[in-house]
Amino acid sequence: SLSGEFFGGEDACIEVKARVIYESNSRDIINQYIIFCKVFNRQIKKHGRTQEAVTETIRTCKDKDVLREYLAQHEREVLTIMMKLFDEEYQQELHWKDKFQRAVKKEVKKEVQKARLATEQATKLATKLETEQATAARMIQDGEIPLEKISRYVPSLSLNELKKLAAEIAPAN
Repeated sequence: SLSGEFFGGEDACIEVKARVIYESNSRDIINQYIIFCKVFNRQIKKHGRTQEAVTETIRTCKDKDVLREYLAQHEREVLTIMMKLFDEEYQQELHWKDKFQRAVKKEVKKEVQKARLATEQATKLATKLETEQATAARMIQDGEIPLEKISRYVPSLSLNELKKLAAEIAPAN
């Protein structure tokens, strides 16, 4: 009971009592249904959600005298109902898989767009750097502007980088 479990048995404004039923040795209908469900779960593990799992469950239960009379009279109905349950579960599974795949595709598109923008920015920066290196190289080749002054006009290149560039250009002169 709710009050017994959480309120020390004292009265509460709401009370809930539950009775948990386990498999037992009794032959009552509830126990037989519990056994039917256990057999059914084993067959699903063995055969998947197939008609074979249902027919094997019915056959096994009849052999074990579990719900024998009911299954003998309503076998086709039980098979139909169980297969409809499989269909509903399958449709639900497909629905959630589809929803998941759409969400993944949406996120992939976002990440691809981010990557594309980052690539464009990197390309622009690389192009700008190449342009500035070419400008600095021409200024160095002219020989009229000292490297310290060139570094003010082309701030993306450090004085050390300009010295290396000048050393590369010098053998060509």
